[in-house]
Amino acid sequence: MSIVNFGSINIDLVYRVDRFVQPGETIHALDHQRFAGGKGFNQSIALARAGASPHHVGRVGADGRWLVDLLRDEGVGVEGIESCEVPTGHAVIQVDAQGENSILVHGGANREISNDQLAGACSALGGGDWVVLQNETNAVAAVMKAAEGKGSTIVLNPSPMDDSVLQLPLHAVDIFLLNRAEAEALSGENEVERMLDALRERYPRAAVVLTLGDRGVRFAFDGKKIEVPAEPVSAHDTTGAGDTFAGYFLAERYAGVEPAPALRMACRAAAFCVTRPGAAASIPRRAELTRGQ
Repeated sequence: MSIVNFGSINIDLVYRVDRFVQPGETIHALDHQRFAGGKGFNQSIALARAGASPHHVGRVGADGRWLVDLLRDEGVGVEGIESCEVPTGHAVIQVDAQGENSILVHGGANREISNDQLAGACSALGGGDWVVLQNETNAVAAVMKAAEGKGSTIVLNPSPMDDSVLQLPLHAVDIFLLNRAEAEALSGENEVERMLDALRERYPRAAVVLTLGDRGVRFAFDGKKIEVPAEPVSAHDTTGAGDTFAGYFLAERYAGVEPAPALRMACRAAAFCVTRPGAAASIPRRAELTRGQ
């Protein structure tokens, strides 16, 4: 049994600004830093720091080999990561004075995962495995179909949300990890309770996790709903908070923890994350969350 993350690996270029740049204007950045990132990368780091032992399947260019080393150093299995001639994916991230972010992503090598690479990784899947997917790599539908055929648990975080997500075999998803915009796009509703009800009706086999920023998180599955508040903190940088939440929640659930305490642990981890700069660099280790308890 294992958690296999078919995920993106990016170089994050982070620019701190007073406010987001507007169309047609040029502004001065207050600061610039380079971080490891990508939703897949971040979630693998969060899974590992939460105590799981994930395996990552992805692709980088020659400029991204240091990212593979970082994953390996964190205890992530990297045998499923290949190199190619296409440059590593990257993101340009603005972070404003309130800690909110605006992100532009270029897929790069993340969109070049080969059929042979995918076939090799999918052939090893089994019924006890959990497959984690986002929408920053190619062949998401193919992986979902393969995982469904193996009886693996399928986790989907459909970010970035676009029309291609609606073409995926969403009936096969066991756990949806959604923010408000993603839930609205999938449900066609714009109010939280109606979103949850519509998603549960449309995808009855799936657990739905809906993150709402400083309003906490909602969970719906098998006729039950759970609400967990966010931990109050002063946000420095919200980049990576959703990925931190995802990794911790999945690690807890994979270990057999019930939904409510798993949600609370994930909210606590996300709260720690937003007090620090960067994405993967800001993800806390489990010992930090339990210190003093």
